[in-house]
Amino acid sequence: MPFAAQHGVRLVLEPLHPIFAADRAVISTLGQALTMAEQFESSAVGVVVDTYHVWWDPRLRSQIHRAGMEKRIASYQVCDWTLPLAADPLLSRGHVGDGYVDFASITNWIAATRYRGDVEVEIFNAEVWDAPAEATLATMVERYRRHVAPHL
Repeated sequence: MPFAAQHGVRLVLEPLHPIFAADRAVISTLGQALTMAEQFESSAVGVVVDTYHVWWDPRLRSQIHRAGMEKRIASYQVCDWTLPLAADPLLSRGHVGDGYVDFASITNWIAATRYRGDVEVEIFNAEVWDAPAEATLATMVERYRRHVAPHL
């Protein structure tokens, strides 16, 4: 962290869904990420709220509130959890509105923190990648306007 701070870089911790604990991540909840970050100034270490990875957490509302109080939210990423999972579950992200994430609630919780940063649509999915770019962009915009923007 000191090296990053000397160079004006804010480190950001991103919890990944527990399905990835065996091969990709050691942080599974927003609460774990916040606890790891709290030893540093919030300007030096923040967190990502990625709906794909945290939607399932029964403590998500309180942890988003905590992240807001600590001024740690560095990014809000939106995409949906869809089934069936792909052979590589990381590639199972869907367009907002195609799966199980409650975007209205989560986005309201984010908005309540007064987060004003970027909202990133992040979809890792081979079918989405193979679709025509114009169609994908049109779907992303429409879904963002319908499921995310009204709650910011």
